[in-house]
Amino acid sequence: MSYYFTKKLNLDFDEAISRVTEELKKEGFGILTEIDVKDTLKKKIDVDFRKYKILGACNPVFAHKALSAEPHIGTMLPCNVIVQQSDNNMTEVSAIDPVASMMAIQNEKLGDTAMQVRQKLKNVIENL
Repeated sequence: MSYYFTKKLNLDFDEAISRVTEELKKEGFGILTEIDVKDTLKKKIDVDFRKYKILGACNPVFAHKALSAEPHIGTMLPCNVIVQQSDNNMTEVSAIDPVASMMAIQNEKLGDTAMQVRQKLKNVIENL
């Protein structure tokens, strides 16, 4: 089982970020955090890296359900979606598979929530 969903797009990096953000909104997610890995690596260790952003996406309804079922689930939130420059001027978008990540937690109450979030994130990737 893969731990993520992915799709390569024939879009420039900034357009891909915009499209991902729009598709996440359609599925009820907002972006809580945005980490510019390229910029961070350059500033911190003077390394050149490809364009790579980590978007911390959160759907408040499902976050509340998960937090109510498992008090330490916040260690695995928000749901990360990455946008990275790929080969041949393509941009790759990947999202975590929450079902795969929840397999490490022995809590049956999370199963249904993880399946619902999985479908929403799959929708985001498929609709790009």
